[in-house]
Amino acid sequence: MAGVKKPVNIFRLKNLGEPKEVLNGRLWFAVLSFALLGAARGIDEGLISGAFNSKHFQNSINYSSYTKVEQANIKANVSSMVQIGSVGGALIAFLVCDRIGRIWATRQLCVLWIIGVAIFMASNGNLGAIYGGRFITGLGVGQTPVVGPIYIAEITPASIRGLCTCLFTGFVYLGIVLAYFTNYGCQINIGDTTAVRWQVPTSLHIMFAGLILILTFFQSESPRYLIMKGRSEKALETMARLRKLPPHHEYVVSEISAIKAAHHKETEETKTSGWLGVLKEAFTNRSNLYRISLAIAAQILSQWSGAGSITLYAPDLFHLLGIADTNTSLLVTAVFGIVKLIAAVICALFLVDVIGRKRSLLLGIACQAVAMVYVAGFLTAVPRLSVHNNAAAASTLAGSELAASRGAVAMIYLSGFGWALGWNSFQYLIAAELFPLRIRAFCTSLAMTFHFANQYGNSRAVPNMLLHVADGGISPQGTFWFFAAVTILGGVWVWFAVPETAGRSLESMDRLFSLPWYKIGRYGNREAEVEDERASAEEKGKGQELETVVAKGEGGDSRV
Repeated sequence: MAGVKKPVNIFRLKNLGEPKEVLNGRLWFAVLSFALLGAARGIDEGLISGAFNSKHFQNSINYSSYTKVEQANIKANVSSMVQIGSVGGALIAFLVCDRIGRIWATRQLCVLWIIGVAIFMASNGNLGAIYGGRFITGLGVGQTPVVGPIYIAEITPASIRGLCTCLFTGFVYLGIVLAYFTNYGCQINIGDTTAVRWQVPTSLHIMFAGLILILTFFQSESPRYLIMKGRSEKALETMARLRKLPPHHEYVVSEISAIKAAHHKETEETKTSGWLGVLKEAFTNRSNLYRISLAIAAQILSQWSGAGSITLYAPDLFHLLGIADTNTSLLVTAVFGIVKLIAAVICALFLVDVIGRKRSLLLGIACQAVAMVYVAGFLTAVPRLSVHNNAAAASTLAGSELAASRGAVAMIYLSGFGWALGWNSFQYLIAAELFPLRIRAFCTSLAMTFHFANQYGNSRAVPNMLLHVADGGISPQGTFWFFAAVTILGGVWVWFAVPETAGRSLESMDRLFSLPWYKIGRYGNREAEVEDERASAEEKGKGQELETVVAKGEGGDSRV
């Protein structure tokens, strides 16, 4: 009995203390390799408008030969085709993730991404090829916010899971910044009459997809996926490698034990394999159903808060607020991308794992709400900026109106800062860390499907919303009042419904959802902490009992 070890609390690994070896270069390399997937969306959002507006591109599709209505439809279709494809990509992502694993899922999406971009670049003005290439690109890009955050969340310790998952968000903004400045640089230095003007920026897609594809060959499969497939020994070996600890180390053994125990509990509760088991576990379990509602509501409220559409239509909105010069508008837009990147870095490094997900999200929402109310108020006070000849109206701004216009531009920056700080980081975190292992890929895929569907709806609706009431819209000021209302509603919902998940292992998330649904957001953490202390006390008591038995056995007690 001398070899018997004390049991450990498998639900709160931080009670063991985190060995210094856990935060090692091998782990950061793996996180970085999959965080790069975030650049897929950012590059496309930042590039497509500049590519489409290139004179060479428009000449290649005989753009000027179409009517105004046809031109608007063509532009909308080219811009949004990746989002439509992304809905399909997000839908199939969980099948791919659970069937072939996180590593091979990444490889196949990179291949789809490259093929789609190659078709688009070689389209030679054929609209069918352009649409097809963009759609195939979307099938790959749409899988990135499912595969990337899931893999990162599954390999990182609880203490830095928020930071690591937010790196994915950071690369979204890095992609946007690179796209904005590449478009700006090509416009200034190459000119607007050759294919190189839009093909060089578009090649960023192939560069990133190729780099990520190569990096996957230096990474190991997620230990949690391996356990789900019954490969426990390989999972232990992989976890030890990621933690840079021996396989028999107490910390590694405890992590693997927690994952195995949680997975066993999930499969025992459903007793059903395949599709039926996943659907049953997701939609008939009260706790899981609440988590699904959280993830879906987060996608709806975040996308309709307006910050995402501001990223897409930034040059037009800066123009609306009084910046009439095209080159200045492009430069201001590029700086806007830098502001959002800085916000994402601040959120990742100093907030999401320090003050918590919920406080960081509420802080970001507060910034967005202030910005949206200011811009809406400014446009209401200076309605002439909403006229069709915006350049002429902008030239009449002076004194307090000009100062207020610059303030509105600053508020757009603040809204982007708040978006990166709050909703845009949270929408990936909540999907990646809330769900049990057996249904994690399915629920994340479902959440991201709503993400892209709402992003598509918002991006298509905003140009029409900005029209005057007489033209079927709600006016620019009405649009921003709408965004302000949704943002404030989102803040109330977060305070009431969302529990804090920072510092908690993936296998202990269930404890946040043991209360009735109307108490979870406000009291879920308190209840979970009570359960943690109770479990810790029980484990400690068992350990002391075992020590007593071992001591008596070694002392020759006849009762042993």
